[in-house]
Amino acid sequence: MAKGNHRKIRGRPHNLLEHYQPIDGVVDEMVDASGNPRPVWKDFIEALEELGPEKLAQRFARADQYLRDAGVYYRVYDKAGANEREWPLAHVPLLIEEQEWAAISAGLVQRAELFEETIADIYGPNRLVEKGILPAGLIAASPEYLRPVVGTRPASGHFLHFCAFELGRGPDGRWWVLGDRTQAPSGAGFALENRVATTRALSDIYGEMHVHRLAGFFRRFRDALNGMAKVSGGRVAILTPGPLNETYYEHAYIARYLGIMLLEGEDLTVSGGRLMVRTVSGLMPVSVLWRRLDAAFADPLELRPESQIGTPGLVEAIRRGAVSAVNALGSGLMETRAMSAFLPKISRELRNEELLLPSVATWWCGRDTDRDHVLANLDHMVIGPALSTRLAFEDDDCTRLGSALVAGERAELIAQIERGGGDFVGQEAVTLSTTPVYVGGWLEPRPASLRVYLARTPEGWTVMPGGFARVGFSLDPTAIAMQRGGQAADVWVVSDRPVERETLLPQEHDSFTRTLPGSLPSRAAENLTWLGRYIERSEDTVRILRAYHVRLAEASDPDMPLLADIRDYLEPFGIDVATAIPPGLIGTLDSAVYSAGQIRDRFSPDGWLALKDLSKTIHQFATTVAPGDDATRAMTVILRKLAGFSGLLHENMYRFTGWRFLEIGRRLERGIQIARTLARLTRAAAPDGALDMMLEIGDSVMTHRRQYPVQAGRRTVIDLLVLDPLNPRSILFQLERLKAEIALLPAVGEGHMSPAAKEILQLNTAIAIKEPSDMTAKALDDLATEIGGLYNSLAKAYFG
Repeated sequence: MAKGNHRKIRGRPHNLLEHYQPIDGVVDEMVDASGNPRPVWKDFIEALEELGPEKLAQRFARADQYLRDAGVYYRVYDKAGANEREWPLAHVPLLIEEQEWAAISAGLVQRAELFEETIADIYGPNRLVEKGILPAGLIAASPEYLRPVVGTRPASGHFLHFCAFELGRGPDGRWWVLGDRTQAPSGAGFALENRVATTRALSDIYGEMHVHRLAGFFRRFRDALNGMAKVSGGRVAILTPGPLNETYYEHAYIARYLGIMLLEGEDLTVSGGRLMVRTVSGLMPVSVLWRRLDAAFADPLELRPESQIGTPGLVEAIRRGAVSAVNALGSGLMETRAMSAFLPKISRELRNEELLLPSVATWWCGRDTDRDHVLANLDHMVIGPALSTRLAFEDDDCTRLGSALVAGERAELIAQIERGGGDFVGQEAVTLSTTPVYVGGWLEPRPASLRVYLARTPEGWTVMPGGFARVGFSLDPTAIAMQRGGQAADVWVVSDRPVERETLLPQEHDSFTRTLPGSLPSRAAENLTWLGRYIERSEDTVRILRAYHVRLAEASDPDMPLLADIRDYLEPFGIDVATAIPPGLIGTLDSAVYSAGQIRDRFSPDGWLALKDLSKTIHQFATTVAPGDDATRAMTVILRKLAGFSGLLHENMYRFTGWRFLEIGRRLERGIQIARTLARLTRAAAPDGALDMMLEIGDSVMTHRRQYPVQAGRRTVIDLLVLDPLNPRSILFQLERLKAEIALLPAVGEGHMSPAAKEILQLNTAIAIKEPSDMTAKALDDLATEIGGLYNSLAKAYFG
């Protein structure tokens, strides 16, 4: 960004613009060269001004709160490792007139069609190379050129289905394409979240400005994907690298929004030439795979052998036409910087057209004329790797600005270009336009780029009427990259007349199908089971700790027999009662969060918010709570939040197969924990007060008083907490629920009952006929082991 001289806005009545100083030689999106707000911005700025600074701050805080509540984040990789950061919303949207947007859309549709034809040629007849329009060496050297898919025609008939393009407005006012995203474009889900958050803050203004909606774009693409799948009788799935990916949140969000399965490479297998997903009902076909990982990692068998996130045999399934990849493997070739140098000539060759939206001027130094031009104009160039797929302003480590080089650096770079020119491209230094951001009560200009998305439908390419803008925190254009501290702004395409209020819901006359239960991926089922187990294990531990700290507060003697006994009981499980909030308890709850994080697409925002709030609370308590009465109150708060989370799941979660595995996990763990604790506190050598503590831990004190007109004795406690089928804390109750839920799981094998169903039936029957006197400490320990064994049978049947 050329810093230039600031020009001050001419006197305006808008206080928000009082300190707004656009930069000479730089186009500003909001104001024209005279310093007056452009027509599309005028009403918007006046509406903001009417709110006043206090209300405006409150509105923007509301948007930020929504993003926090929804758990929107992106992952940043730096020297400290990978860290989740809250989504950095720039609260002021970028406004673009509908007429201008139509011109942008036409240029991008042309570009997408050109890319489709270019990829088809490169992986097909290769006429562009044959005619010398594309250098063979450049294509062959690119890591994005995948030889195993040469000659493969996509099952859908198209290589590209979903593209994104990064645009910037130059000093002449024209939009230029800064970068192309054909590999696995990211950000569409974040564009949706930007829209939701921004309209939460500015709903009244948004409603009055005739802003085009985004839902129709996603509905049309979803329908296109489902239509592709219907032809080949399979499912649609999104393939993600997993929760450690920087944009995993978006993968899960889009999957949930569109109702599409979110899968990792290990969820898939190739059988009989078809791509199959491992589900709890067995292998099921996937015929459309919207991949969100780089193609080279998709199949370790034929592509990068070190990949641990791909699926062996995927390339062969694609060759056979058994699955459509969105986008086709190898399409990332169009993202390389050097390709931009050849696009004008390719467009004339393949389509006899000039590009409506030109790329930023690019010269490949592998051609003598281009190299000479770059060296002669080095001060006006950005020099970078020819085969890089990153944008120039994203790539500080490998990209050099000619004008910023000192003498020694300049000589070294010239020597490198002269030795290996094919490794470099020179690109015209980008001067991005500026757009307003809200800073401390005022609007200030910041550099911005615009990312726009296109999706293929049966009717052709459709353009998202918006996208998102990447906006800098400072005037440095490299600071707009998300990994380098940039912000994201919503993009409003504004019409001068009312727009259609599109939604994702079907129209009244549209047909629909209900997805049948049973297509739950095995990995998701396993994580749901463990989520249930970890939550229940946390609750049991908290109940024991609360009972412990109540007595510690009363007696102030940690060595009294009952407290010493509890301390010895918990120690093997990694729970140290000397610490008010033991690390072992925190670790269990962290494990619950981790399991839930593996299945974010199956979590409602409310459920995720409740779980994260619970995690935040327990981590805060770890540094502030002392043993005794303080810990007792903290445990009560934690229990209440655990109950809130469990209640959300119980009352709001659809009773499909996934819910059953979650419920099974909870019931397994509760049965195990109650049996173990009973064995300890009802044994003959148990200290005084152990039975009363057991009733407290089992949340059955009031029930015992109503049920038995005597003081707690071993038999009454056993009767209530083991054998009472109506007590939701009893072991028999857990076994009854396990029997019911396991019976409803998808059938496995050829028998009329699965091994797990037989085991739970036998165990349930055996306990149902017991008497309290039969339940010795050893019998209870054995029962805990038997209940735990049920998990092994389930895992063997459904999680393998």
